[in-house]
Amino acid sequence: MVTSPLSHVSPIPYQVDVLVTSAGGVEEDFIKCMAPFYIGDFSRWTGAQLRHLSINRTGNLLVPNDNYVKFEAWLNPIFDKMLDEQKKDNVSWTPSKIINRLGKEIDNPDSIYYWCYKNGIPVFCPGITDGALGDVLFAHTYRSPPGLRVDVVEDVRRINSIAIYSHATAVVVLGGGVVKHHTLNANLMRNGADYAVYVNTANEYDGSDAGARPDEAISWGKLRQTSEPVKVHGDASLIFPLLVARSFAKHFHSKKAAEMK
Repeated sequence: MVTSPLSHVSPIPYQVDVLVTSAGGVEEDFIKCMAPFYIGDFSRWTGAQLRHLSINRTGNLLVPNDNYVKFEAWLNPIFDKMLDEQKKDNVSWTPSKIINRLGKEIDNPDSIYYWCYKNGIPVFCPGITDGALGDVLFAHTYRSPPGLRVDVVEDVRRINSIAIYSHATAVVVLGGGVVKHHTLNANLMRNGADYAVYVNTANEYDGSDAGARPDEAISWGKLRQTSEPVKVHGDASLIFPLLVARSFAKHFHSKKAAEMK
């Protein structure tokens, strides 16, 4: 979702307590602060043509390889400092700690994770190595062996504990996959989320996690039987801005107006 312009309608400054995302959802937020993505086409150019031009296609967006060169050049000095802290201060790095640190380092209000850092919102990424971020972590083990240790179990304990000790939980799932499952599995630890909204285009016959209906999550105890969940079949990049405008943003501006009286 971050690859699309969806990041500009993020409700993070409003009412979000926890964020769960993919590796792409992390790295492309930072890359957009360094270099632009371009609107392209789903089929105008072949993959071979784009490969020859050193351009990557993600849907109808085009991302030059040079964007990732800039990303790596920015990351490596930060990873060097983090490795020093690991060695000298025995810092135990986790995906959420890494994202928090990068949000601090980017120091750019166009970044979702800058605002997460500023507002103390934890961001969990169970698949943090599944993308360019993982590629840089991999290369860094050769540049500065043995490299950073990233403890995913510590983060599992953290997100599960947040769910367990929450008075109530509400989840908004955009898309699916490991992000959806990780979020709902944390809620399993508290006998299910109280509220849920799914937004994606997947169906059960896909055999995908995204395609699973909310009723299936109820059978696992990931959503409560009283949760009355909603699944919206549609493009999240179109639907989510409307959802934010009529809920998070509406509440935020109403509250702000009341405070100014």
